[in-house]
Amino acid sequence: MSIASKPTPKGYPRMSASVVYERAAPAIDWLCKAFGFEVQLKVEGEGGRIDYSQLVIGEGLISVGDDSKGREWRRSPKAIGGACTTTLCFYVDDVDAHCEHARSAGATIASEPKTTDYGEDYWTDRSYEAIDLEGHHWYFMQRLK
Repeated sequence: MSIASKPTPKGYPRMSASVVYERAAPAIDWLCKAFGFEVQLKVEGEGGRIDYSQLVIGEGLISVGDDSKGREWRRSPKAIGGACTTTLCFYVDDVDAHCEHARSAGATIASEPKTTDYGEDYWTDRSYEAIDLEGHHWYFMQRLK
């Protein structure tokens, strides 16, 4: 079965993820500084609260917003004892340089860059894992072959 889908809006990929922070405004600034995201859209509400945003890196897009009180299912890992129910993965051109840049910006490097060969029928990647200021886990990868 094929379900038809109209083209996405200009500048919007077929798939995106949403990340919630207790303090989204400084998190957005930090994600741009540490990981190289760029702000495509930012909607501020009362008191500087981020109601909605779009950050891009390459063809990837995430939305970042503040914790929504009354929507307990949508919380920052910081608000729930560090539990993280999703991880985000992005391909970059130079994973080692990206890791060092993220480290210098204050990211916790949970796993140093390493090369994984998935076998002759698949591919080889070099990747690392970083944890941001509120406990979200991020993977950055570089396809080697």
